[in-house]
Amino acid sequence: MKNEVYLSLGSNLGDRLSFLALAVSKLKRNGLRIEKCSNVYETEPQILTNQPNFLNCVLFVKTTFNALQLLELCQDIERSIGKNKIIEFGPRNIDIDLLIFNAEKISTPDLIIPHPRMFDRNFVLMPLKEIAPDLVIENRPIDQLIAKCADQKIKLFADKDVFDI
Repeated sequence: MKNEVYLSLGSNLGDRLSFLALAVSKLKRNGLRIEKCSNVYETEPQILTNQPNFLNCVLFVKTTFNALQLLELCQDIERSIGKNKIIEFGPRNIDIDLLIFNAEKISTPDLIIPHPRMFDRNFVLMPLKEIAPDLVIENRPIDQLIAKCADQKIKLFADKDVFDI
């Protein structure tokens, strides 16, 4: 398990918590070793605001997959759960984003690492800080990143123990 990865999971349709739990379970069954999991947070939608609130969490995993293989696995899991995102930033029952892959910078047509929008999303940064409080991303401490989006509301929804990790 040589690769260390942070993943963000989100859901705002249907049984949101069950969709997150199912995604976590499928990640484990497909060979990812989940080292840490944040609690689950509820957040208001950021860009398209006329949709239900999201549930979000962040995982720290170890894997033998390379970044593109992991992206493919995450997309397969999304499809298997029935990801039904019709419009960008719109409602979806599951979303799995690769945030950080080792300390690598990756830029392909299908994948950009670190995730380019994570720096402006409190719903990613707060759970990330919970499991990696001393994390520095592109020479910026996580507290500095959080300070820039502190006006975005986020509240604890469920303890991480809801997942079978």
